[in-house]
Amino acid sequence: MRVEEARASRSYDVRRATAEEWQNLRDLRFEALRDPVAHLAFLDRIEDALERPDSFWRDRARTSAEGTSVATFVAVDGEGDLAGTVTVLVNQPGEPDYVGETSSEIRAAIVGVFVRAEHRGIGVIQQLLAMTEGWLQEIGVHRVRLHVHEENLRAKHAYARYGYVDTGARVEIAGEPHLEMVRELRGR
Repeated sequence: MRVEEARASRSYDVRRATAEEWQNLRDLRFEALRDPVAHLAFLDRIEDALERPDSFWRDRARTSAEGTSVATFVAVDGEGDLAGTVTVLVNQPGEPDYVGETSSEIRAAIVGVFVRAEHRGIGVIQQLLAMTEGWLQEIGVHRVRLHVHEENLRAKHAYARYGYVDTGARVEIAGEPHLEMVRELRGR
């Protein structure tokens, strides 16, 4: 079996992360922040993340494992290792979102997307997004958006392949230009 075939035949358990996985989630975040495009993809720096106490990471995992305002989804490979993650933030009508905008509808934004290099290009991101979007539909969200740095071509192409559309809207996040991409969830 060729390497590409072996990679493509991997199976993943894609599900909501649990609070007990806080160390694995923390370590994956550290890896994400060390990625060559991390400065474009994340609003966090590895130096800052490394200084945070374990209590921060425990609380972050617990918060994203329960409730409907934030959720983290993970892809776990056949060996039990985290292959990737997607976090989604949900705002109720009139509540400001992470860029300070409000809406008259329940609104969701995908953030914190990362797939380990050895799991890229074989559909892991699509599985994570599908699980995230299914959960969003269950809680009444009909449209999901994300912001991607204009220079983060890898991410832009991955989102476009999965059906996210550039709205033409631009927002400055941490002093950097980001474009807005959306995907309608109705009728899926």
